[in-house]
Amino acid sequence: MNKAFVKESSDDEDDDQASGLPPIPPGAKNYITPEGYQRIREELFSLIDVERPEVVKIVHWAASNGDRSENGDYIYGKRRLREIDRRIRFLTKRLDLAQVVDPTIHHGSDQVFFGATITYLNQQGMEQTVRIVGIDEIDPLHGKISWVSPVARALTKSKEGDVVTLMTPSGPDQLEIIAVEYPAPV
Repeated sequence: MNKAFVKESSDDEDDDQASGLPPIPPGAKNYITPEGYQRIREELFSLIDVERPEVVKIVHWAASNGDRSENGDYIYGKRRLREIDRRIRFLTKRLDLAQVVDPTIHHGSDQVFFGATITYLNQQGMEQTVRIVGIDEIDPLHGKISWVSPVARALTKSKEGDVVTLMTPSGPDQLEIIAVEYPAPV
């Protein structure tokens, strides 16, 4: 295909697509827990201070070897540098937009807000525990769901003992909130 007919995406689109994370909803803030913020900062500084300098050394060494067209170290090193730079731009942008919300301020509360760990029963009697976190922190295998997810939106502002309705593709599901917990202040 002729290159003239290929749609080129902007760097911002590339950064968001490469992250594998859902985009921040338009007009919404990028809420994040203090732990999530710290984890992203550590990844960013590791890329800048450790990984990128190592790859730059490899690319510099490979470039000094002569013919770059068939030099695998050079070709793959340059590709890895582009990936690292894209990830650095993405993490920097996410940290700039981040609004850290400390869930410990709700410690002892039985109402669901950002940062809460909620245990609930669905209509089938299955008990599930989830924690509402920021978009950059989601980990469904460990029960961490985004605050913009349908489950989190259904649970937010409800209290222990409440029954909320979650709209699913197979129809409405009733969720009974058994427990709401927040981390203790340090």
